[in-house]
Amino acid sequence: MKFIVRTAVAALVLTGAFASTQISSAATSTSAKVTVARNSAMPVPRCAPDDPNACGMK
Repeated sequence: MKFIVRTAVAALVLTGAFASTQISSAATSTSAKVTVARNSAMPVPRCAPDDPNACGMK
């Protein structure tokens, strides 16, 4: 039982060490760009907003 717990702890430590090196190298090598959504990407309504029938929905 001790062997299983020690193996799991060692795997977590190695995974955490590997992940921390990947995060630090990724943060320094890339520039942070924020992509702004365009207005053309907004959904377009199919019915006129002043339609009293509201596209056949009552």
